[in-house]
Amino acid sequence: MRVAEFDREYVLRQAMIAFTQYGYAKTSMQKLTQVTALHPGSLYAAFKNKKGIFLAAIEQYQADRNQQFTNLFCADKAVLPNLKAYIDSVVAECVSGDSMKVCLLTKSISEVEGQDEQISQVLSDNLNAYENTLAEQFNRAILKNEITTEYTAKQRARFLAMGLYGLRTYALTNNKRDDLKQLADDLYIAITK
Repeated sequence: MRVAEFDREYVLRQAMIAFTQYGYAKTSMQKLTQVTALHPGSLYAAFKNKKGIFLAAIEQYQADRNQQFTNLFCADKAVLPNLKAYIDSVVAECVSGDSMKVCLLTKSISEVEGQDEQISQVLSDNLNAYENTLAEQFNRAILKNEITTEYTAKQRARFLAMGLYGLRTYALTNNKRDDLKQLADDLYIAITK
């Protein structure tokens, strides 16, 4: 049997866009074949079913976000300017009109929570890993005396994660750059004092 050849990352990024735009339940296999330009048989052979495509898309999404985060935070540089740049990049995504302005993980968890244990666990694990990654940066900032120890790195990371989830959700109904920028600036001040 001939194995179908395709650019896996491209296909998964196209699937990410579809899942973000339509949600898990409303993204049909027909929609996935349209956005990926693959035949149904190729999708089924590579991913088994819609759930398999979704889980692979989540993995690709997290890998892309991790790379973006790694590129921004250099181990030898001050943390806070990079953190500010990261928060500003979230604002830029929110006002871009890009379908990926909403975090695929947070959008999906609210949709599938309680409906599919495996998907819920994968999403939860990824969100916890994100929070831990933020906490690592706050630990670095504490060690570099950029911020005080009044709050732990974990507390700051949780507050920032919550704030960014909220900012992305808020942007769905109000994506005015000035409003989002003000909220992001307030969030930055709150997590760095």
